[in-house]
This record gives sequence, C-alpha cells and structure tokens, in this order.
Amino acid sequence: MHIVRMTADAGAWLPLQSEMDGIKNTKPPLVFWEGIASTSWGQDWTLLALRWPSVLYTGLTAFFLFLAVARFSGKKQTGLIAALVWLSFFATYRYGRPFLTDPPEVFWLSLPFFALLYWGKSAFESKLLFPLLAGASFGLALLSKSFAYIVPAAFALGLFYWRWREWSIPKVLLQDLYKVILISVLSLGVFALWFALDPFPQEVWKEFVLGENAGKFQARSSNYLLDLVRGGDSIWMLALTTLANAGLFTFVLISALLQCWRERRFISLEESLLLLLALAFFIVLSLPSQRSGRYLLPVMPAFAALIAVYWDRLPLWGFRIALLLQLILLSVLSWLGGNLQLSSFLGQPGIWSYSPWHWAFMGIAIALILLGIFTRERSKVIALAGCFLCYCALTSSLSPLEGSLGRYSQSTIQDVAGKDVWVPCDYRAKDEEYRLLLPGAILHGYLAKDANQIDLLSATYPLLAAQSPIGMDPVICESCKIVGKRMEMRARHSEAEIQAILRGQIGEHLFVNEYLISTPATIALPLIAKDACR
Repeated sequence: MHIVRMTADAGAWLPLQSEMDGIKNTKPPLVFWEGIASTSWGQDWTLLALRWPSVLYTGLTAFFLFLAVARFSGKKQTGLIAALVWLSFFATYRYGRPFLTDPPEVFWLSLPFFALLYWGKSAFESKLLFPLLAGASFGLALLSKSFAYIVPAAFALGLFYWRWREWSIPKVLLQDLYKVILISVLSLGVFALWFALDPFPQEVWKEFVLGENAGKFQARSSNYLLDLVRGGDSIWMLALTTLANAGLFTFVLISALLQCWRERRFISLEESLLLLLALAFFIVLSLPSQRSGRYLLPVMPAFAALIAVYWDRLPLWGFRIALLLQLILLSVLSWLGGNLQLSSFLGQPGIWSYSPWHWAFMGIAIALILLGIFTRERSKVIALAGCFLCYCALTSSLSPLEGSLGRYSQSTIQDVAGKDVWVPCDYRAKDEEYRLLLPGAILHGYLAKDANQIDLLSATYPLLAAQSPIGMDPVICESCKIVGKRMEMRARHSEAEIQAILRGQIGEHLFVNEYLISTPATIALPLIAKDACR
C-alpha cells in the first residue's frame, strides 16, 4: 500500500517509489500498477478500492478451476465442489481478500495448467498457440511476484508433457521440449519489461534480484544442509505448512492424498497431472533456504481438485475432524462474544454489543455443525459449508470494531487533518493502516512497545495515539487533552501476552483503548527522522 501510494503521488508508473531504504523494488510492478489503477492514482483510497482486485482474482481462479475439473471429470458437481473446496481453504480466505498479496500469481500460474486439463489433447498437441498463451500467462505471474516462479512452473509443465507422452523421454524431447523452452523464454521476456521500462534497472537488480531472490539461498541459522532437515525452515516444516494451507480441511486433504496412494495403480491421467503439479512446485520451492507454505499457494487449487475427484470415496474421519474443529472455533467465538457483550472482559457495560441476528446466526451454525457430526450422510457437505460459516462467524464476531467503536469520530478526523500525528508501529509501513483511520493527517511512527508509556510519549510528541488497557482511563498531564478515542484489537503478541490472553486477560492484551492525545510538547527536529514506520 505504501509503495502504491508513493508511486501514485509521483504521477508515473515507474520507477516504484518508497520512503523506506532498501524497500522499493520489493515486488515486480504489476501488482502495484493494479493498485494504482483500482484507486484511480490514489484518489479513491478506500478498503474497497484496494481489495477488489484480489477478490476478483480469487473469484476468477475458482471459476476456471470449476471449468477445468467439470470438463475432465464429466461432472459439473465435481467442478463445483473443487471450486468451493479451494475457496474454503484458510489460505484462500486469508490471502484472497487483503490488498496486494497472492491472488494474482496464483491465477496466472494456474491458468495454463487449467487449460491443459480442460482442452486435453488440443492443448498438449498445440505447436504454437498454447505455448504463446501459456508464456504470456506465466509472464504476468512473474511480473506479479518473481521471475523465480518460472522454475517450478516450467518443471511442472515438463512433467505434464512427459506424462502425456506416456513417460517416453525421446518423444517429449522431440515433440515438446521446444514448447517448454519457448514458454519459459516468452515469460521471462514479459518479466524483463520491468528492466526495459524502469529508468533505474540497476536498482531493480540490486534490490529485487540479489536481495529478494538470491538472498533466499543463504543459510538462515546454521548451514544450508542442516536447515534443510531441521528447524523452522526445514523441508518437513514446508510440507506441514503446505498442508496447513487447507486450514479446517487439512485432514480432509491428508485423507485425499492417502486415497491417491491406495488407488495409485488405477489413477487417471488428470489425477496424475494434479499430483505432478504439486510435486514439481514442492521440489523446486524446497531448494531455497527460506521455505514457506505460502510459496506453495499456487498448488492449492490442484489439491482442491483432488479432494473433489475423490469426494465420494473419501473416508469420513477427515470431515469429522473438520467438523470438530469448526465446533470448537464457533464455541470459542460464542463464548468470547458473550463475555464481551456482558463486559466480563472489558469492564465497561454497553460498549460492545451484537444484534440479535448475530446470535441467531451463531446458534444456527453450531446446530448445523452438530447435525453434521451426528448425521453420517450429511457430514461431508456440512463440513464444507462449515468452513464458510466459521469465516462468517469470525467476521460477525469482530463487527463491533467495524463501527463507531473501532473508528475515530468524524469530528476527530477533521481536527487532526493536516497535523503531524505519531502512531505506534510494530512493522514497517504500519502507518498506512492509520491513513484509512485518520485520512488527511500527516503520520509518523514510534515503536509500538512504547504505546502504553503515556508519560514518555506526552513529553516527546505534540499529538499522538497512545494505548491503554480496557477499563483503565489513561493518566495524562494537566495541559494534555484527549481529542479522540477508539478500541483496537492488537496483533503480534509476545509468548507471555498470549499466555495471559488464554488466562482471560482479554481487556489488557487482546483489546485496548487507543486515545489521540494533544500535548504541550514541542518536537525536536532530529526526532522527525526517527520514524519507526520507516
């Protein structure tokens, strides 16, 4: 968001702009260009304008997944299940809504593989048309994320052609190798447009190629080989986090993979292609020393397709685990919401309230999940629906923060417009969130760990946002003035804070009051450069 805003303010598509040293060419420009276009060069700076491109990409991926699976399976119901299963994955929910995350490269990387599954022989035997279209699609994926994605994509494409030629190496070398090379060269050519159009290509090489990509092969803790087999960046953790992308359907995905193994002698062409796609990406993306299940998001549609293909043959245990997880989540949200509404955690009656529709929805959702647990023939469908019910329940449970409780009043926004305001930052560019809360203010950052040190902050900054536990009014100086207030849900907790939250200290660590405080302090010029958000 920061790079989009700065680039839009500069009035040119390139070079990308940023106030942060070394963080400017952190991603290729396509996603930033989409943000510039969707916000009308920063003039429509709203959550809707920032998020709709990601939602559109997510919807298009689900639609083309439906078409591909419905075509090769011969059943529209199977295609619909595949699309819904993919949308039910937690990774799709988590990364498919926010601005500037992963939907663009997932869509563009998946599209050629969807085409091969949909058209089959026509696409595989195409000598020029499909390679050209696939190269353009992969190129847009590279221009959205990284040129490095061409390695797993080309590897997967080579395996697809090899399987199509019935594992004949001479045939694939003679008839298909040039296609893979053409697709790779064309896609890299599309990516190279960044270097051709950017007036400072040497900065792109330094920050993106060497910093963002080559740096991922450096050992992160001990040495490369040891990191491969142990620790948070091990290949085992990569496998675990990839499966965990399915969220509540993790065990359903595991059961589908086990079913594939049991039926490996009778596996269809399309099923083998889906497995080869996942295998190719896993092998290649296990090579960098920085390994994350997020890098495997492009294979999640393939996993969803496998679940859909085996849907009727999958055992119930995976779905029942999903239902139990959903029941636990809905119960926790209901318990937490009830205590918040009764002010058991907040200590201030009436500040957190839900409509009767919220409680009606929570009751119906829990009853439906219980029906799925105890009704064998409905378990699978209800487990799938339960994923969406949980996401809706989470949204509804946090809805009070989307109203006046979590927002500054319009009068407060008008009061601070054009003024310097210091806000807490726990990561770079955190102030971009505050630009949505305090449009028109000139924002600076201080370390978030000091957000409750009101005495220190009041003596340092003339206008600041400070935080205080729920139920405790902030102690401010005599000449200080509170000009605004809202409730905030904190993130990035320490281990000790998480343990305190689990013990019920919700109003101290999970939810806090945030106050805009005007002080008599006069900011010293050297402090202006010390911006924790940068």
